[in-house]
Amino acid sequence: MENLLSPRVWLIYDGHRPARGQLNIPATTTFDIQTSFDEEHEGAMDFVKRTFNAPNSTSRRGQNEQLFFDEDGHLQFGPDDPENPMNYASGRKCYITAVAISLVMNATFSSSAPTGSLQGVSDDLHVSVEAAGLVTTLFLLGYCAGPLFWAPLSEFYGRRWIFYISFTFYLAFGFLCAFTPNFAGLLIGRFLTGTAASAALTNAPGVIADIWGPEKRGNVMILFATATFVGPALGPVVSGFLQLKETWRWTFYVLLWMAGATEIMLVSLPETLPMMVLRDKARRIRKAPGKEGVLAPVEVSDRTLGGIFKVALTRPWRLLFDPISFFVAIYYAIVYTLLYMLFSIYPIVFQQKRGWNTGVGELPLIGTVIGACIGGLALFVYGQVQARKPRARKPVPEDRLPGAMVGGVMFAVTIFWFAWTAEYNSVHWAVPTVAGTFLATSIVLIFIVFINYIMDSYLMYAASAVAANTVLRSACAAASPLFTQYMFDALGVGGAGSLIGGMAVLLMPIPFVFYRYGAVIRARSKFASGEETPRPPTDEEKAANDESPRMSRDRRTELAVGTSD
Repeated sequence: MENLLSPRVWLIYDGHRPARGQLNIPATTTFDIQTSFDEEHEGAMDFVKRTFNAPNSTSRRGQNEQLFFDEDGHLQFGPDDPENPMNYASGRKCYITAVAISLVMNATFSSSAPTGSLQGVSDDLHVSVEAAGLVTTLFLLGYCAGPLFWAPLSEFYGRRWIFYISFTFYLAFGFLCAFTPNFAGLLIGRFLTGTAASAALTNAPGVIADIWGPEKRGNVMILFATATFVGPALGPVVSGFLQLKETWRWTFYVLLWMAGATEIMLVSLPETLPMMVLRDKARRIRKAPGKEGVLAPVEVSDRTLGGIFKVALTRPWRLLFDPISFFVAIYYAIVYTLLYMLFSIYPIVFQQKRGWNTGVGELPLIGTVIGACIGGLALFVYGQVQARKPRARKPVPEDRLPGAMVGGVMFAVTIFWFAWTAEYNSVHWAVPTVAGTFLATSIVLIFIVFINYIMDSYLMYAASAVAANTVLRSACAAASPLFTQYMFDALGVGGAGSLIGGMAVLLMPIPFVFYRYGAVIRARSKFASGEETPRPPTDEEKAANDESPRMSRDRRTELAVGTSD
């Protein structure tokens, strides 16, 4: 996606859509775009089109516009085309990114928010505290279910409408959670809100990939990944204080307020999926007399929604057992499970053992927020330093792994540090809190580095690889509220923490092994890309490339960066 324009054969529109293999390349020709709107409606339409993503369509009226086509005669973005999401103004890109990250913050904050008020849920709805933990479990199971259909739908219909529909469902089901009279209704509402919220987690990275070039996308992805950890860490803090002064329902009232504010911003979110933007542009151009033959690549492809679902539901499971994907998925599952265990561990350490109340007892989680920010900042600085260094060779996916190597060692060390300082009340509370801060730093380092490593390694299959990892880690994390209390009651904080730390030690060599042997593993993989010499395409690659004989480079790039997940 580094340069969408460089490999294209650009053809200037000469009044008809040329047939494949019979292309005439005339001298540069321009024409005037006509519209069907009366002049008195121009002001109103300007507002509507600016809001709902017809960028510059009205400003081009009465001006000469040059059209560009690929070698198959299909409409493509021209150089510096303002309708290309990559060419949006920086301010507009930042706004779109802010809206996307707001959606992610809603999803992640909501995932953990009720954990600070489980006692209130237990007392009011007459269930055990352990059963009340199902409100987190069901939400995370929704994370597993949602990507299986939100991602294919976004690929077929575009990102904007999937955001509209899914987040409206999230808001509606949030009312069910806030006002339900019984525990069953709360559990149903939590599963449905988790399913709806997962669309933000799968589509937001795609939006970022749509509008930011590779030189800036990495930094924006760091911001996105940091938000995925800041949200869950803040949730229990807010709900813990609400539990002191109000009922558990106030946690869901706050979630509704956040969702309502985000829904308002969402109205102005434009479509950013390149093939959908081209489709809309082609439809607009066809309204002009004599331009009825202009077609976007997606309009002549033979892809079907059923075919997209088939790939989305089967390919991730085959990719899951590819060596790189498999070991990263295991690592992710342990890390993500521990993240959600922390929301049960911190109350054990600071409320049950030290006697703090539900509000103050959640405050040490602020340390994990700081730690997540430290991790994101460290990767940003590392990226800037590496960018300034002269390179003697072409970058390879393994160049990303030093961050995960540091994070892996830190992950194991900080787990033991936290566990054995939290075991004894004689140790000052700040010591395990600082340990938790650096534990969060290690989690962010592992998460961000490996997600980029997966995307670089699997290229056109990255979407499926990320989907497989997402489902596995969410499924494992969903179980954490059900066993954490029993595990720490039986083994103590030190013993249970040492068990987790031992698993972290076993996983610690993974980034080192991939750093040393990753190129060899990728070369032997059916799905991963080789280091230097391109390998012959597999049967699956041929099938994917034959999805449409006229698939545009934007479509191939979309598959390559894995933005559907």
